[in-house]
This record gives sequence, structure tokens and C-alpha cells, in this order.
Amino acid sequence: MTKLKDPITLPNGTVLANRIAKSAMSENLSNKTHEPTSILINAYKEWAKGGSGLLITGNVMIDSKALGEPMNVVIEDDRHAQQLKEWAATVKGTDTHLWVQINHPGRQAMDQINNVLKAPSAIPLKSKSRKKATTKIPKALTHDEILDIIKRFGTTARILKEAGFTGVQIHGAHGYLVSQFLSPYANVREDEWGGTFEKRAKFVLEVYKEIRSQVGPDFPVGIKLNSADFQKGGFSEEDSMKVIDLLSKAGIDLIEISGGTYEAPAMMMGNRKQSTKEREAYFIDYIEKARKITKTPLMLTGGFRTVSVMQNAIASEKLDVVGLARPYCLFPNIGNDILNESQSTFPVNINKTGVKGIDGMMNIIWYEAQIKRLGLGKLPKLKLSAWSVFFNYLFLIFKFKLMKK
Repeated sequence: MTKLKDPITLPNGTVLANRIAKSAMSENLSNKTHEPTSILINAYKEWAKGGSGLLITGNVMIDSKALGEPMNVVIEDDRHAQQLKEWAATVKGTDTHLWVQINHPGRQAMDQINNVLKAPSAIPLKSKSRKKATTKIPKALTHDEILDIIKRFGTTARILKEAGFTGVQIHGAHGYLVSQFLSPYANVREDEWGGTFEKRAKFVLEVYKEIRSQVGPDFPVGIKLNSADFQKGGFSEEDSMKVIDLLSKAGIDLIEISGGTYEAPAMMMGNRKQSTKEREAYFIDYIEKARKITKTPLMLTGGFRTVSVMQNAIASEKLDVVGLARPYCLFPNIGNDILNESQSTFPVNINKTGVKGIDGMMNIIWYEAQIKRLGLGKLPKLKLSAWSVFFNYLFLIFKFKLMKK
């Protein structure tokens, strides 16, 4: 029986020490020049002690002109080389791998902090989360701009490899740019980058090929992919299966499954039938189907809270790695706690304000605040005030705008 503590060998020969991984979360902990701060680096020092086989960072942007959040780390050249080396070194002396999730937000950028939004097509975002509905209609990317973005993904990956990180993950889920190209709802192009499934899938394949060409065959490259967008006319489960098949044949090393966008945030609240709730994971039914079409290692994130459920999921061999996100904010030693069987459940209830429009934001910014506490050497605070988190976030937006003037 496969166990959580068992190692796993990825297609390129890289070995993860166990089946427990920290999935990416929004961190918002750069400075005005978008370099990783000591607070962010210190948070990873703490997580590195936690015994997980893999840590995946929050999304790092490949273009300073396209930000998902105000304090995203941006890596588009080697100007932050020293800070990146310090960040990569946080796992030195452990058996933990540290991968960076690299991303471009496309139309899902915050219009409060981006002068121009670019996307596959001129279709605006309609969201009720902190990435609010915008009056800004994104500009459709030109062919040359698309080629530039593809090159940027590769350049960022190469810089990260040179800094000492042990892998990268393409963010191809949750409504960001790669996800937008895949979706017939967000991508209505009629050129070589849209229209048929094959043309919509071309972008993600070219991104993968460019990264691989710049980092070589021995550096792990993974992807986070939607099981579906859960939007009418969007990226379907059938399309998702086809993408998994294409990427598996191309040689991707790890496929993490999630789902939803900021217009239909299934990744935050799940999209589960009653019959599957006892198995906790939001997208467990999907990954069982995906397992039938690929031998590429599969990582499932979303909903896992109980160790026995995680163990049963791994033992079933329908998935290879258990992805956890929010529990890492409140239980930074979670890898050891699971492997040593010192704790059986990891609940992540958050405080809320009672105001619906604000509480939707809490699903992200309350956990960002906990990560900041970790980086400051403080313990998680289960009763952290939602109102204080909200007003601190507003101040962050205000400060960012001042910095950019």
C-alpha cells in the first residue's frame, strides 16, 4: 500500500521525499521593487522545517506590467539574484524541494494597480471577489506580445534555476492567462491561438516547451491545471483531460489538479457532490478519471483536512501527492505532524466580518496575514480579526499606489 511517507520519482528522475506538498497561496510579500522580502523568505524557512516533500511558492509574476496583486514578487531579469538565492536556500539541509509557481494574470489582474490589462481576447472579468468587476476591457494580445510572454515564462524559469530553486510550476488554473487561453469563454480569437481546442491549447504547450528549452531535461517543470472552470461555455472537463494527455506526452513532471476561476471560485469553496464530501477533496471524482489516461504523477489540492482521508487517497493510487494550502498558514509544521501521526485533523476556520462583500476577500487576505505573521516570527493567530485584516489590506493598496506615483 502506498503511504504518505513514501518517496516518489518524477518523470525526469527527481525524487520527492514524501507525498505531502504545500500548494501555492497568495502571499503579497514583496516590496516596492517586487523583490522577495525577508518576511517572505523567513516564512519559507519555517515551512522548510515542516517535513514536507515539496513546497510550491505563491504565484510569481513574469512581467512587472502585469500584476495579480499589489505586492507580487516579479522575476523578469536577474536584478533580484541575491534575494532569490536566499529564498532558494531556505530548504538547504532538508529533504524538501522548493518550486516557484510562475504566472501571468492576463485579464485577471487588479485594475486598481495595472494601467492596461492584456488578455487573449477583449472580454472583461466579471468577479465578485477582491478582483472586482472592472469597467476596463482588456486589450487582446497581439501575436508578437504572445510570443514575448512565452519567452518570459522561459526566462523566469531559467533565472530561478540559476538561483537554486529545485523546480517551477506553471500556473495554468484559476482564470489566469494560461487558463484564459484554454477557455472558449475567455478566448474567442480566430487566429492560430484560438478557435479550436488545438489552437487554444497551443499557448500552454509553447510555454512548457520554452521553459524546457531554457532549463534542460533534469529540472522539474509542473503545472497547476483546472479540472474545469465551472462557467457556462468555459474550459470543460473533457478539454482538461485532453490537456493532461498533451502535457503528459510532452514530458511534464507533475500535474496539480484544482478548479474554478475568480468568477466561479470552486478552488475556494469546492464543487462536490454529497456522495464525495466524506472524501474531503474538492476534485476527487475528476482525478480518478484523469488517472486512467496518464501515468504522469498527479497532485490533488483542495479540501484535504484529515490525515486518514489523505492516506486513503494516496493508498488508492488515484493520486500521487496530497496538496495542502490553507492548513500551512495555521499549522506550519504540518508535514511532520502528518508523518509522525501527532495530529489527525487540520481545521482552517477563519474569522469573518459579517459583510458579504468583504468576507469573500477573507478567503485570501486572512491567510496572507497569517503568512506574514509566520515570516515575522509570530505564531498563527486563530482569532485574528477580520476587520483588522481588511483595513490593513486597504492600507496596502493605498501605499502601493503612492509608491508607484
